[in-house]
Amino acid sequence: MGDIFSVLAAGYTSKPPTPPSHTTYVPVDATQWEGTWKGTYSTGEKFSFTVSNVEGFRAKVRYQSGNGPIKFQDVLIKDNAFRMGDSKFLMSKVGHGTIKTVVTNPATGQSTLNSAPVDRV
Repeated sequence: MGDIFSVLAAGYTSKPPTPPSHTTYVPVDATQWEGTWKGTYSTGEKFSFTVSNVEGFRAKVRYQSGNGPIKFQDVLIKDNAFRMGDSKFLMSKVGHGTIKTVVTNPATGQSTLNSAPVDRV
């Protein structure tokens, strides 16, 4: 029985929790967010996403990476960032930002973090 628990425990890593943001959602300038954003991951895979219908701090995002499926999602913009699926986009300055995406290998279960600069085109 002890072997089962050691196997289960080995699958989990101890990581300090991310502190919650204490800022509130505030309306953003739609002209800074709306448009098509493009970039290339370090793996060479190209991606793009389009931000539209920005109202207050809400927006709609259409995301595609490589030849993968197109994903649509409603997002909330807070602290110059938003999440879409396993990705987080952070605008560093108008027209430029960084995207970080967690990719899990289905064969091994190992996760890696892909990061790439993004520019609005």
